[in-house]
Amino acid sequence: MKWVLRFALIALIALGLSACGGSKFKRYNGPEVTRIEVHKGDRRMYLLHNSEILEIYDISLGFQPVGHKQFEGDGKTPEGSYRISYKNPRSRYHLSLGVSYPDENDYNYAKSQGKEPGGDIMIHGYTGYKGKYKGDWTAGCIAVTNKEIERIYSMVKPGTPILIMP
Repeated sequence: MKWVLRFALIALIALGLSACGGSKFKRYNGPEVTRIEVHKGDRRMYLLHNSEILEIYDISLGFQPVGHKQFEGDGKTPEGSYRISYKNPRSRYHLSLGVSYPDENDYNYAKSQGKEPGGDIMIHGYTGYKGKYKGDWTAGCIAVTNKEIERIYSMVKPGTPILIMP
């Protein structure tokens, strides 16, 4: 009987905390995000439902933002057509969405040059920082604020196409 009361108390506390709205996991009930477009030159990311723009975000890119990522450690953000491959609720960067880089072409090119293509490209927030990072600072990822990645994370499903343009 004592364990039932303890369980009920824990459940009530958890329910009360979730009602406070402090969770990084948000709900989204709008139109489906059918694709993501990243315009590297403009430092903008668009979430779209068919041809309708749902959201626009200012972004930070890899510390060498010009050109397509080719090798591990080059600091470039990939360019091309990929997919959102997974959602990471325990990301070191608050929350993250994996991008399916490298694809077969990326992998084969890097190998032909005797190098590794790199990987772990994500759309993510910030790590341990509450303010705004300045400039392009990632190792090749696409970064937004933590508040923004919470919204994006709620809207985007694995399998969503992402087009990353120069």
